[in-house]
Amino acid sequence: MTTISCIIPAYNEAPRIGAVLDRVLGHPQIAEVIVIDDGSRDGTPEIAEGYRDAHPHLRVLRQAQNGGKTAAVAAGIAEATGSHLMLLDSDLLGLTHGDLGALIAPVTSGQADVTISLRRNAPRTWRAIGLDYISGERVIPREMLATRLDALNALPRFGLEVFMNRLWIADRARIAVVHWPGVDSPMKSAKLGNWRAGLAADARMMRDIFRTITPHRALVQIMTMRALRVRASTHPTLRTQAERMPR
Repeated sequence: MTTISCIIPAYNEAPRIGAVLDRVLGHPQIAEVIVIDDGSRDGTPEIAEGYRDAHPHLRVLRQAQNGGKTAAVAAGIAEATGSHLMLLDSDLLGLTHGDLGALIAPVTSGQADVTISLRRNAPRTWRAIGLDYISGERVIPREMLATRLDALNALPRFGLEVFMNRLWIADRARIAVVHWPGVDSPMKSAKLGNWRAGLAADARMMRDIFRTITPHRALVQIMTMRALRVRASTHPTLRTQAERMPR
């Protein structure tokens, strides 16, 4: 039986996290939701905690200080109980129940082992080749990451996605790329208020990625992952209450 634990790392996402939680918490195929606040200073954890009374399957974990996305996700994985993890960024715009169901469906139907999103505003190159290899929205078996928490915690702040790619390739996982034509991830310049801060944030992220994997190996990852893609139906299959994880 497939049960989904949704892991949402968040840092200073007060203007955006509510819209994501509105979609995730009402989704019938998501059994538990774990928000990991990564030392936010803008009220992000308080907004998330405001949903708990109405949604007992939501947990909010507070990190004492900002440690980066990878460490926050690792903390959430350590608490998750589902057979599979859905990893979501907390700043997504335009997310719908249908998008979430489409990301889950290839795994629950057995057509794919893992899924990865391709958002509307993914870089043009990634859209052209049909794969955003550093997309943060994925469904993955929990044990694939839960047995490697020490390795995750040793990664740079933004090394998570290329680390997962390495695992997928080693396992020859069947990868379903799920198109999200109405979903955007906001530019860092828009979130931080100016283009210089946005460029600096992007540079730090790419530095961490290439501390985890060389540019050459990143290219090899992309080519190998494209070869592992499978065609799969993204039509959600709703399960009965008896099939869902107790809340």
